[in-house]
Amino acid sequence: MIGGAILVVALALILDALWVRASRNPRLNGEGTGNGERPRRFFGRRTTKNESNARTATRSAVKRKRKAATAILGATALTASACATAATFDPSSQSNGRETIIVGSQDYYSNEIIAETYAIALEEAGFAVTRELRIGQREVYMPEIQAGAIDVFPEYTGSLLQYLDADATQTSADEVYEALNATLPDGLRVLNAAPAADQDSYVVTTEFANEHSLTSIGDLASVGSVKIGGNSELATRPYGPAGLKSLYGVTATFTPIEDSGGALTLKALRDGDVQLVDIYSADPSLAGSDLTVLEDPKGLFLASHVVPIVSPRIDEAAAAVINRVSATLESADLVEMNRQSTEDGAPAATIARSWLEREGLI
Repeated sequence: MIGGAILVVALALILDALWVRASRNPRLNGEGTGNGERPRRFFGRRTTKNESNARTATRSAVKRKRKAATAILGATALTASACATAATFDPSSQSNGRETIIVGSQDYYSNEIIAETYAIALEEAGFAVTRELRIGQREVYMPEIQAGAIDVFPEYTGSLLQYLDADATQTSADEVYEALNATLPDGLRVLNAAPAADQDSYVVTTEFANEHSLTSIGDLASVGSVKIGGNSELATRPYGPAGLKSLYGVTATFTPIEDSGGALTLKALRDGDVQLVDIYSADPSLAGSDLTVLEDPKGLFLASHVVPIVSPRIDEAAAAVINRVSATLESADLVEMNRQSTEDGAPAATIARSWLEREGLI
């Protein structure tokens, strides 16, 4: 706004100076000869009536021009002032007096879609939202959440509990949710968990399963050492190689594949570079007949339902919007939205908005 005012003042001074100069320039104000000669000076003799009338008319014309310029300048000032005001006022930043809500997501396409459902629903409810999407895995984003840099983040109950407490023994969905609430760092809370689940699972090719008569994770112990592929953090997770050994007696070497169970992971599995991979249960690729999900009877993986973790800045009105989204999200919805991303190539925001509209949430 201050910058706009300075601009208006500068324009005023420049235009005024130009008009003053024009009024003093005989050629510009009509006192010239009109044929390219220098204007005659009248020193030393009386001015005739016609000359006096001409000068009077010229001065009047100049005054009229300066009045017109003043009017134009006034309009310009008002316009510039309005533009300056508009440039510095962002109605969305007000959002009924609330602060902007920052929504984050993992560097995982499915998590980004869920984050977009929260963000779009909040925006449609009148909240101002900023997105910080695909910012990494827990080692990266949890410190940001704890520092208050992110307000809403889609999480998974069992996976988050094991991240916070590697010795957690709860396995059922309700037990895991209660334990998670009790384990969260001070200042953070989880809202209602969704019916939708998306948890880690160990997958082999159907050919490999048939060859070694595999139905559960424990059956891998008879194979000998297996190569396991997954995100690098899997190497130190409780359900990684150490968990396989301690709970099921399976010996495994680890190969990092940084795409969260995506196309690179599946290629490595199908090419035989690894024999076992960690793929999330809502991945649509698991519907293929060439893949087999191994059963987990001893609960190596905890039940993991989608759940929003939020900062203290999320008030009850915002929480109600997010809880409404969570209550509607089913596992089948998640699988279908993931399919639209991986097979159709649809953007996360488009997928999320379409689902919200279909469910009557916006």
